[in-house]
Amino acid sequence: MPQPPESGPLLDAASPAPDPTPDADEPTRVPLAIEDWLTVIVMAVLALITFANVLVRYFTNSSFAWTEEFSVFLMIVLALIGGCAAVARDRHIRIEYFAEGGSPRRRTRLAQFGALMVALLFLLIAVLSVRVVWDDYRYGETSPGIGVPQWWYSIWLPVISLGIALRALGLFMRRRRQGRGA
Repeated sequence: MPQPPESGPLLDAASPAPDPTPDADEPTRVPLAIEDWLTVIVMAVLALITFANVLVRYFTNSSFAWTEEFSVFLMIVLALIGGCAAVARDRHIRIEYFAEGGSPRRRTRLAQFGALMVALLFLLIAVLSVRVVWDDYRYGETSPGIGVPQWWYSIWLPVISLGIALRALGLFMRRRRQGRGA
Protein backbone atom coordinates (compact mmCIF):
# COMPACT_ATOMS: atom_id res chain seq x y z
CA MET A 1 0.00 0.00 0.00
CA PRO A 2 1.50 3.41 -0.94
CA GLN A 3 2.41 5.77 1.86
CA PRO A 4 0.88 9.27 1.93
CA PRO A 5 3.37 12.08 1.36
CA GLU A 6 4.74 13.71 4.44
CA SER A 7 3.42 17.17 5.18
CA GLY A 8 6.51 18.21 7.07
CA PRO A 9 9.31 16.94 9.26
CA LEU A 10 8.30 14.62 12.05
CA LEU A 11 9.25 15.64 15.57
CA ASP A 12 10.33 13.28 18.28
CA ALA A 13 10.09 13.95 22.00
CA ALA A 14 13.65 15.27 22.17
CA SER A 15 13.31 17.86 19.42
CA PRO A 16 12.03 21.33 20.32
CA ALA A 17 8.50 22.18 19.28
CA PRO A 18 8.15 24.86 16.62
CA ASP A 19 7.05 28.30 17.73
CA PRO A 20 3.22 28.20 17.63
CA THR A 21 2.93 31.93 16.89
CA PRO A 22 5.74 32.91 14.55
CA ASP A 23 3.81 35.96 13.36
CA ALA A 24 2.79 37.25 16.78
CA ASP A 25 2.11 40.96 16.88
CA GLU A 26 4.50 43.34 18.55
CA PRO A 27 3.15 44.96 21.70
CA THR A 28 1.69 48.41 21.06
CA ARG A 29 0.26 51.07 23.36
CA VAL A 30 -3.01 51.22 21.44
CA PRO A 31 -4.47 47.72 21.06
CA LEU A 32 -4.36 46.22 17.58
CA ALA A 33 -7.75 44.69 18.29
CA ILE A 34 -9.33 48.04 17.34
CA GLU A 35 -8.59 47.50 13.64
CA ASP A 36 -9.47 43.82 13.91
CA TRP A 37 -12.92 44.50 15.37
CA LEU A 38 -13.60 47.37 12.97
CA THR A 39 -12.79 45.02 10.11
CA VAL A 40 -15.16 42.39 11.49
CA ILE A 41 -17.95 44.94 11.95
CA VAL A 42 -17.56 46.48 8.48
CA MET A 43 -17.41 43.05 6.84
CA ALA A 44 -20.50 41.90 8.73
CA VAL A 45 -22.48 45.00 7.75
CA LEU A 46 -21.33 44.63 4.15
CA ALA A 47 -22.36 40.98 4.06
CA LEU A 48 -25.73 41.68 5.69
CA ILE A 49 -26.75 44.48 3.34
CA THR A 50 -25.62 42.51 0.31
CA PHE A 51 -27.51 39.43 1.48
CA ALA A 52 -30.62 41.52 2.21
CA ASN A 53 -30.44 43.06 -1.26
CA VAL A 54 -30.13 39.60 -2.86
CA LEU A 55 -33.17 38.36 -0.94
CA VAL A 56 -35.24 41.41 -1.84
CA ARG A 57 -34.23 41.15 -5.49
CA TYR A 58 -35.05 37.43 -5.57
CA PHE A 59 -38.50 37.75 -4.00
CA THR A 60 -39.65 41.12 -5.39
CA ASN A 61 -37.70 41.52 -8.64
CA SER A 62 -36.47 44.94 -7.45
CA SER A 63 -33.61 45.98 -5.18
CA PHE A 64 -32.74 48.44 -2.47
CA ALA A 65 -31.39 51.59 -4.12
CA TRP A 66 -29.01 52.45 -1.33
CA THR A 67 -27.08 49.18 -1.09
CA GLU A 68 -24.66 49.74 -3.97
CA GLU A 69 -23.65 53.22 -2.81
CA PHE A 70 -23.30 52.12 0.79
CA SER A 71 -21.39 48.96 -0.21
CA VAL A 72 -18.83 51.01 -2.15
CA PHE A 73 -18.42 53.30 0.85
CA LEU A 74 -17.93 50.32 3.18
CA MET A 75 -15.35 48.74 0.87
CA ILE A 76 -13.34 51.98 0.86
CA VAL A 77 -13.53 52.14 4.66
CA LEU A 78 -12.50 48.48 4.82
CA ALA A 79 -9.45 49.14 2.64
CA LEU A 80 -8.41 52.09 4.83
CA ILE A 81 -8.85 50.09 8.03
CA GLY A 82 -6.87 47.24 6.49
CA GLY A 83 -4.14 49.72 5.62
CA CYS A 84 -4.12 50.94 9.20
CA ALA A 85 -3.76 47.37 10.48
CA ALA A 86 -0.98 46.66 7.98
CA VAL A 87 0.98 49.73 9.07
CA ALA A 88 0.48 48.97 12.76
CA ARG A 89 1.75 45.40 12.26
CA ASP A 90 4.56 46.48 9.92
CA ARG A 91 3.14 44.32 7.14
CA HIS A 92 2.85 46.97 4.48
CA ILE A 93 4.21 46.47 0.99
CA ARG A 94 7.97 46.77 0.61
CA ILE A 95 10.69 45.52 -1.66
CA GLU A 96 12.21 42.59 0.21
CA TYR A 97 15.55 42.86 -1.56
CA PHE A 98 16.16 46.28 -0.02
CA ALA A 99 14.22 45.91 3.23
CA GLU A 100 15.71 42.57 4.29
CA GLY A 101 19.24 42.98 2.93
CA GLY A 102 22.26 44.59 4.49
CA SER A 103 23.29 45.12 8.05
CA PRO A 104 20.83 45.24 10.95
CA ARG A 105 21.48 48.97 11.32
CA ARG A 106 20.64 49.55 7.64
CA ARG A 107 17.43 47.52 7.95
CA THR A 108 16.41 49.48 11.04
CA ARG A 109 17.12 52.80 9.31
CA LEU A 110 15.10 51.77 6.26
CA ALA A 111 12.22 50.65 8.50
CA GLN A 112 12.32 54.01 10.28
CA PHE A 113 12.42 55.90 6.99
CA GLY A 114 9.52 53.87 5.57
CA ALA A 115 7.38 54.43 8.67
CA LEU A 116 8.14 58.14 8.63
CA MET A 117 7.22 58.47 4.94
CA VAL A 118 3.94 56.61 5.50
CA ALA A 119 3.17 58.93 8.43
CA LEU A 120 3.90 62.03 6.35
CA LEU A 121 1.85 60.79 3.41
CA PHE A 122 -1.23 60.04 5.49
CA LEU A 123 -0.91 63.25 7.49
CA LEU A 124 -0.93 65.09 4.17
CA ILE A 125 -3.96 63.09 3.00
CA ALA A 126 -5.74 63.85 6.29
CA VAL A 127 -5.05 67.58 6.06
CA LEU A 128 -6.01 67.89 2.40
CA SER A 129 -9.13 65.76 2.74
CA VAL A 130 -10.45 68.02 5.51
CA ARG A 131 -10.86 70.63 2.77
CA VAL A 132 -12.88 68.15 0.69
CA VAL A 133 -15.14 67.43 3.67
CA TRP A 134 -15.57 71.15 4.33
CA ASP A 135 -16.47 71.79 0.69
CA ASP A 136 -18.97 68.92 0.70
CA TYR A 137 -20.58 70.36 3.82
CA ARG A 138 -20.45 74.03 2.79
CA TYR A 139 -21.87 73.54 -0.70
CA GLY A 140 -24.47 70.97 0.36
CA GLU A 141 -23.19 68.22 -1.94
CA THR A 142 -25.35 65.12 -1.97
CA SER A 143 -24.48 61.58 -2.96
CA PRO A 144 -25.44 60.62 -6.50
CA GLY A 145 -27.36 57.46 -5.62
CA ILE A 146 -29.62 58.26 -2.71
CA GLY A 147 -29.07 61.95 -2.10
CA VAL A 148 -27.68 61.93 1.43
CA PRO A 149 -25.12 64.61 2.36
CA GLN A 150 -21.79 63.67 0.77
CA TRP A 151 -19.82 64.66 3.86
CA TRP A 152 -21.36 61.67 5.66
CA TYR A 153 -19.10 59.57 3.46
CA SER A 154 -16.10 61.86 3.04
CA ILE A 155 -15.62 62.60 6.77
CA TRP A 156 -14.07 59.18 7.27
CA LEU A 157 -11.10 59.77 4.94
CA PRO A 158 -9.35 62.33 7.20
CA VAL A 159 -10.29 60.40 10.34
CA ILE A 160 -8.88 57.06 9.19
CA SER A 161 -5.91 58.72 7.45
CA LEU A 162 -5.01 60.34 10.74
CA GLY A 163 -5.27 56.91 12.39
CA ILE A 164 -2.90 55.44 9.81
CA ALA A 165 -0.47 58.33 10.34
CA LEU A 166 -0.54 57.79 14.09
CA ARG A 167 0.02 54.05 13.66
CA ALA A 168 2.99 54.81 11.37
CA LEU A 169 4.42 57.21 13.97
CA GLY A 170 4.04 54.47 16.57
CA LEU A 171 5.87 52.06 14.27
CA PHE A 172 8.59 54.67 13.75
CA MET A 173 9.04 55.02 17.52
CA ARG A 174 9.16 51.24 18.01
CA ARG A 175 11.81 50.90 15.28
CA ARG A 176 13.72 53.80 16.81
CA ARG A 177 13.78 52.09 20.21
CA GLN A 178 14.72 48.85 18.48
CA GLY A 179 17.64 50.61 16.74
CA ARG A 180 18.92 51.97 20.03
CA GLY A 181 18.74 48.55 21.67
CA ALA A 182 20.71 46.85 18.89
